[in-house]
Amino acid sequence: MHRTEPESAKWLPEANPLNVANNIALNQLSMSPKTRAQLEKALAKKDTPPDIAKTVLDRLAELGYVDDLAYAQMFIRSKTNTKHLARRAMSYELAKRGVPKDLIEEALLDITTEDEWEMARELVAKKLRTMKDLGQDVITRRLMGTLARKGYPGAIAGAVIREALENQSH
Repeated sequence: MHRTEPESAKWLPEANPLNVANNIALNQLSMSPKTRAQLEKALAKKDTPPDIAKTVLDRLAELGYVDDLAYAQMFIRSKTNTKHLARRAMSYELAKRGVPKDLIEEALLDITTEDEWEMARELVAKKLRTMKDLGQDVITRRLMGTLARKGYPGAIAGAVIREALENQSH
């Protein structure tokens, strides 16, 4: 059996694979910033040959549209201000998005240990306001869980919670 193209498709020129890949990548970037790995995955999903994907992504990186270090720095600024994520959690999230380990480490240099303590304190203070009627054991357990999910080490979490509970009772 011989398949023929629909009449409407006969006038369409053959698409240039570089242009198609470029359009896919730019469309992805128009929605939100992306890492190189995220764009590679999007292009692979659309069956873009690896050599074409590499050419397009190299060009976009050269033009400054794809910059994993800038992405990591932006991500860290956003998550420290909105989610109060600890360095460990941010590192995990960036690795999941395909940011290379060396760039993650470089971007995380902007967060000091003091910053991390302060973010933990802010998070605990915010959560404590909603726990007025609970017992101290329940409060401690819930706050430990919250800080653990945000990536804070046990030593920071325990100290910040103790400090907050002592300040609350005064």
